[in-house]
Parts: sequence; structure tokens; C-alpha cells
Amino acid sequence: MNAKQVIGLLLIVVGVLGFVFGGIPYSKDETVLDVGPLELEAEQEKTFPIAPVASGLLLVGGVFVLATAKKS
Repeated sequence: MNAKQVIGLLLIVVGVLGFVFGGIPYSKDETVLDVGPLELEAEQEKTFPIAPVASGLLLVGGVFVLATAKKS
């Protein structure tokens, strides 16, 4: 698998994630309370938004790159 094929597959995966989840989901630890030696953290689910148009372009671009990649 060469670099173009990997890039094409990554573009396809990101495009599909954008359509399915409306973006790329991730979790982030945030400090809720910090009083002296006591620290309370909470994990929050967040999403990096990707517009449907951008998801479609990523998907089409990934298919194009994958189709034009030379097989080695």
C-alpha cells in the first residue's frame, strides 16, 4: 500500500465520519473544581463539526485519489 492509497482511505474515512456523526467525536478532560489540593475533573464528549458538503467533498476526493493511485 503506497502513500496515495493511505491518503485516499483516510479521506474516505473522515468523509464517512462526517456524514454519520456530523463530525469527528472526541473526549476531553476538563477541570471542574480546583480548591487547594482537591481537584475534580470531568470527561466531556465533544465533536469537531464537519459540514455535509465538506464530508461529501472528502469522500469524493478520497475515492478519486484511491482510484488514481498506481498499484505497486
